Amino acid sequence: MVTEFNLKTPIGYLTGVGPHRAEVLNKELNIFTFGDLLHFYPFRYVDRTIFHKINNIDPYALGVQFVGRLINYSIQGEKRSKRLIATVKDNTGLAQLVWFQGLRWIEKSLTVGQVYIIYGKPSLFNGQISISHPEVEVYKAKRAERAFQPVYSSTEKLKRLSLDSKGISKLIGVLIELLKIEESLPPEIVNKHNLVPLKTALHHIHFPKDPTTLALAKYRLKFEELFILQLKVLKTKMASSNRFAGPVFEKVGAYFNLFYKKKLPFELTNAQKRVLKEIRKDTVHGAQMNRLLQGDVGSGKTIVALMSMLLAIDNGYQACLMAPTEILAQQHYQGLKSLVGNDIAIELLTGSTKQKLRKEIYSSLEQGELQILVGTHALLEDKVQFDNLGLAIIDEQHRFGVQQRAKLWRKNTIPPHMLVMTATPIPRTLAMTLYGDLDISVIDELPAGRRPIVTVHLKEDQRLRMFGLLREEISKGRQVYVVYPLIEESEKLDLLYLEAGMEALEREFPLPTYKIGIVHGRLTPKEKESEMDRFAKGETQILVATTVIEVGVNVPNASVMVIENAERFGLSQLHQLRGRVGRGAEQSFCVLMSKDKLSKESKIRLETMVRTNDGFEIAETDLQLRGPGDIAGLQQSGIVDLKIADLTTDQQLLQMVRTEVMRIFDEDPSLEKKENVLIKTLLTQKSGGIGWEKIS
Repeated sequence: MVTEFNLKTPIGYLTGVGPHRAEVLNKELNIFTFGDLLHFYPFRYVDRTIFHKINNIDPYALGVQFVGRLINYSIQGEKRSKRLIATVKDNTGLAQLVWFQGLRWIEKSLTVGQVYIIYGKPSLFNGQISISHPEVEVYKAKRAERAFQPVYSSTEKLKRLSLDSKGISKLIGVLIELLKIEESLPPEIVNKHNLVPLKTALHHIHFPKDPTTLALAKYRLKFEELFILQLKVLKTKMASSNRFAGPVFEKVGAYFNLFYKKKLPFELTNAQKRVLKEIRKDTVHGAQMNRLLQGDVGSGKTIVALMSMLLAIDNGYQACLMAPTEILAQQHYQGLKSLVGNDIAIELLTGSTKQKLRKEIYSSLEQGELQILVGTHALLEDKVQFDNLGLAIIDEQHRFGVQQRAKLWRKNTIPPHMLVMTATPIPRTLAMTLYGDLDISVIDELPAGRRPIVTVHLKEDQRLRMFGLLREEISKGRQVYVVYPLIEESEKLDLLYLEAGMEALEREFPLPTYKIGIVHGRLTPKEKESEMDRFAKGETQILVATTVIEVGVNVPNASVMVIENAERFGLSQLHQLRGRVGRGAEQSFCVLMSKDKLSKESKIRLETMVRTNDGFEIAETDLQLRGPGDIAGLQQSGIVDLKIADLTTDQQLLQMVRTEVMRIFDEDPSLEKKENVLIKTLLTQKSGGIGWEKIS
């Protein structure tokens, strides 16, 4: 028997719930405990302080309230089509009220001549205001002060158990009276940021008196939610920087300087210089670097990676670069080799490296003769033993699992510095939240001479225009990607699209003048690799794909990306695909093909792509359209689970909260001071944090 109630008490123990309702609340709304219900916030509010006159009612309003006298009512229709129709009036006109269910009970509650307060969603029927299933109560001159009324999400199953919005509101009213809600933040922070007490905030988020009390409640609860998030993130960051010693790169030596002064093929951008300074600063202190390097496609992350590796070599350490696929690893190897020539001992290790060469690599690596090793998962094998690994670089970090990355740490007695690279732009607010325990570097400008990709949106009746562009580019010796969406549930449908598309392409671009390659989900990894390789070597001019083309594959000669059914792709996916072209000095194009009728969101996505090439602007729009929960599956991973704060609209608040938490940790890293006891308790209660292992 539960005698003392708290936030962890199972919801079934709340008066008015019981086992059956509890089971449905679990399944339908994920409400398992008192705390879950307390933090199940309304999604909107109805202002019940305002009364309308009947002739001023907007028939398209979400809800209206008015006072009217009941003139008459009657039950009409037969059996299933029965309905109760009542007429009410005020001094400006008449309105009709209609009920289709519970007619006998409604009939007993109505009295002709009585004045009622009526609330509901209006519509226009035969030129008259009509409200179906309104809320009706007897008008009293000395009634209690009316207020904002909360509206909660519900489902049909819950409504059948009388747990509609009103029913949920009643349960929350019982719960708030029952629970003893204590302050969770120190008085200094509450006063400094003008926060209302937690108990007041929780009461007013559910039962606000007016817009002001509601705004104050929201501000307090958002502050606390973001405060907890930043406590976790920054605590983890402190732990990782305190826990691990790292190699010391005390000098900038001959390898770095020779490359920078003599071999660098172009002037570094200011962004690249800034990032190199940040990496240099990280590697002199003897603490392990954990840095995320974000840079849009083509922004020059590889040069930064190489120069960081040269820094390691100058200090007597080895470096490695791990990529998710053989093609990408091969391209990194060839790119680095062409930049450093024979000055640096560099090798490539992948699944298809021949046994004889493997043994040579293992030996020279262990003896310290090999300075840079580029490869795939093959780098993680136990046989791969470094003499002195000082820097590990991971490209497209989201493609590697936790255990795989942890193996790189164990390749040296002191964990190597970690530089994690991604071409997926992440909005600043989201990056602060997700990667708050990593230091973040951003390359936010393109190298000089790189032309922005021209993006156009064409509909089905403009297909010939698209074919014309393809023909023109191929005649210049360029190559083309044509990508179809792949949605798992409809593989048959997608292959039909692909087959129909292939037929049209083969008619327009016949053999032997043109050669078309194809990559789809039913090919083996080796077959896919072979098709991609043929395209990379220029043996095919058009590559048709149903799977998303490998991240980072670099074919500088490809100048056109055609995305079929572009409305079926997410914004970040579209941006990633577009980044497959524009790798050379020539003008590149992205053609978004879509059907004629588009949803509002699809229009915004395609218009954004046409308007800008800026990956960070695109990521912000994506965040606004989809919310943080959908980006990269973050909601599923439990990293972002915000009930009321919004990373899109609460950016200023997030920044302010982060500054506050940083100040607290600077002054009291272990939260031992008397004034931080509540914060330490809050952190312990909400433990679980966001660790490096989840995201790096």
